[in-house]
Amino acid sequence: MELLDALRRGRWFAALDPALAAELIAAGRIATLDAGQWIYSEGDEEPGLCLVIDGVLRLEPSVGPDRDVLLGLAGPGQAIGQSRRFGGGRRIVTARAQRAARVLLVPDAALPGIAARQPGAWPATMALLYDQLDVAVHNAALNLCLSPRERVAARLAQLADDHGEVPATQADLAEMCGLSRKSASGHILALAKRGWVAPGYRSLRVLDATALRRVAGI
Repeated sequence: MELLDALRRGRWFAALDPALAAELIAAGRIATLDAGQWIYSEGDEEPGLCLVIDGVLRLEPSVGPDRDVLLGLAGPGQAIGQSRRFGGGRRIVTARAQRAARVLLVPDAALPGIAARQPGAWPATMALLYDQLDVAVHNAALNLCLSPRERVAARLAQLADDHGEVPATQADLAEMCGLSRKSASGHILALAKRGWVAPGYRSLRVLDATALRRVAGI
């Protein structure tokens, strides 16, 4: 029940037919990760699904032979991944733990058997792939069209959990917004002076997500 409750925090898993959800759990294995530990790296041959039980994952594509960039974070209940059934190939990002985490890994090889018993498996997999594409496209659009302060406000509102906690450092936020650390910190301070954000040592808390979305125009 604890596992189901954790995974149902995510919109994708919560919408699954209970029988399909049970099959995915039965086919998966739980991996416990230390902070910084990799789950898979960009270019790995074997795809599949990864569902976050607790903790936070960093999603990092490469931008050259010696540099990765933080694209986004995946928190409790979120699912990522793809299947070869629909043209999916090698992993396109590196996924590693931002902090200690547990994940449920469902191998791609298990999905055809699940789909034979649960016809909704392939539509659900396609829906997950679409959701990931939707997030990536809209985040790229935000970085292209918003001002630096609006970008920071939008990302803070997006990343905050139900308690307002943001699982990212100021350096992480700067990287995701395409800004220098100094520039991002200045914008966070300006938002904090309005009472909308509470920055701390390696921590950020959103106090008024509605105000941040208004600033960003989203």
